[in-house]
Amino acid sequence: MKLLEERILKDGNVLGKDILKVDSFLTHQVDYSLMREIGRTFSQHFKEAGITKVVTIEASGIAPALYVAEQLDVPMIFAKKAKNITMNEGILTAEVYSFTKQVTSTVSIAGKFLSPEDHVLIIDDFLANGQAAKGLIEIIQQAGASVEAVGIVIEKSFQKGRELLENAGQTVVSLARVERFEDGKVIFKEADI
Repeated sequence: MKLLEERILKDGNVLGKDILKVDSFLTHQVDYSLMREIGRTFSQHFKEAGITKVVTIEASGIAPALYVAEQLDVPMIFAKKAKNITMNEGILTAEVYSFTKQVTSTVSIAGKFLSPEDHVLIIDDFLANGQAAKGLIEIIQQAGASVEAVGIVIEKSFQKGRELLENAGQTVVSLARVERFEDGKVIFKEADI
């Protein structure tokens, strides 16, 4: 997605050898017009896939997932990283390790929001090592629902996330694929859509 790549080049900051900071438009402050275009792009790609739910993980995946769900006219569900007292029955959980935060979280979705009839599109902000998507897939499978694809806003293709998910039989569709960082600059490879 050219618009997204241009925004990454303009406002993204490379930190070290494997971190891309995009907090001015995606992971902290959200550019709603860019999210709207992300929603349109994913929804056009998946409009014939029979998607019944969009699932993400809090927090940075919520904005793009909500715009995708709106365009597909289906509910959006986000996995919570902290269980609250109102989540007291039928909870589906998985352990997810965050390389950025260097912590393992138990993520949860109330089972009443997923059923075996659901065809789920996972949407997330980043794909690096694939642990968040892997945890969401585990939760969706616990519900007996099917994962139609994993949609990623920004993929770090030099890390193993895509390989992990594709080896598990998942379809991965990314809007921007970072091939590498070179002298503090982002070098892209061809995106999926």
